[in-house]
Amino acid sequence: MIVFSVYEVNHHLRQVLESSIEPLYVRGEVSNFTHHSSGHMYFNLKDESATLRCTFFRNVNQRLDFRPQDGQSVICFGSITLFEKGGSYNLNVTTMLPAGEGEIQARIEALKKKLKTEGLFEQAHKKALPPYPEKIGIITSPTGAALQDIQSVLSRRYPVQAYVFPALVQGKDAPPTLIRGIEYFNESMQVDLIILTRGGGSQEDLFCFNDEALAHAIFASKTPIISAVGHEIDFSISDFVADFRAPTPSAAAEIAVPNKDDLKIHLNGIKQRLQLTLQGEINVNKRRLSENASALSHYHPQRLWQEYQQRLDFAILSLKNLRHIGRDSQIALERISSRLQSAYEFRLRRSLDQSKQNLATLEYKLKNSAELLINSKFQEFSAQEGIFTQLAPEKMLKKGWILAQKDGKSIRSIDEVNAGDILELLLVDGKINAEVRDKK
Repeated sequence: MIVFSVYEVNHHLRQVLESSIEPLYVRGEVSNFTHHSSGHMYFNLKDESATLRCTFFRNVNQRLDFRPQDGQSVICFGSITLFEKGGSYNLNVTTMLPAGEGEIQARIEALKKKLKTEGLFEQAHKKALPPYPEKIGIITSPTGAALQDIQSVLSRRYPVQAYVFPALVQGKDAPPTLIRGIEYFNESMQVDLIILTRGGGSQEDLFCFNDEALAHAIFASKTPIISAVGHEIDFSISDFVADFRAPTPSAAAEIAVPNKDDLKIHLNGIKQRLQLTLQGEINVNKRRLSENASALSHYHPQRLWQEYQQRLDFAILSLKNLRHIGRDSQIALERISSRLQSAYEFRLRRSLDQSKQNLATLEYKLKNSAELLINSKFQEFSAQEGIFTQLAPEKMLKKGWILAQKDGKSIRSIDEVNAGDILELLLVDGKINAEVRDKK
């Protein structure tokens, strides 16, 4: 006969409960709520037929954005466990939401699980963002603060063409317009990058970005998409499916384009490194040329000619000292010496001329190659500088653009102007003060 202690029985039951029952959502009414000085929360969840004891530990309840009260209907997510000492089971809560928000969150979690199973969240499917985009499509409300924030950051950081697709960003009619925006920038107006965005709001306001059809449209987009929905703490399904998630609209703009000031510094650094590299190559080639010239000097035709001439002189002197050689032999030898001298002189002069010509050709090619490389790099730098110069505000004014200001601030919308206002119109060569009589 095997006899178990009470603790062993309760411990075994706890293992059975925790291994066989997965974490679950439970809906009920809060009763006997106690917020202990330790920070833990203890309460019961009840309905018409039963009561369930619950524990909400301090390390997880600190994220709670409301204070539970007796009689409040909530949805709790957690795991069933058993407290061995008391012999009673309870729910260890990890998340609590008011009943209405809980149902929305439950639907979102179910959809997230489905889309994750389908592979829409896989990192392998994420497309890389272009480092230097020329055209950016923005899908958002044309009157929202998110668009103004993005345009402000883009104008400050990098010269890029931004196109706006006006879309609804709240309500049940919003997902179709957001989907049309993605299709528009993939088919009709092709851009390098798409920003899908709106400002912060409640969970209900952001719910349209948890639409399944929208998630599939983002996944099917051939153009990379940055999702920037709500504030930093807000997450939506579009954030998980998009190629990149930005915490705010302004952050999306900063991620989308580089900083032109940093780019200028980087280009200047490349220019300096190229100049140092070219100068180093020139110095190396100069040193090699000097070494070759020194080596060739030992085989210079003039030097060889002098050696042969000296040897010939010694030979002539030796012949003159030989008394037994007759006058005719001496004359013949002198003739042979003269012919040899002429032949050697001709060959040596021809070799000398050829060497001088080769050295001149080598020096010309070296100088020409260095100048071509330097001119090519300077043309590239001039082209980049020309692009930045053409996009400067002064250039835009010279092209006929007018900058309108009211009270020292630039006017971006007709809603900022009323009849009777005095506007300051800045042109390339001066300014005009004008009174608004009417607006349309």
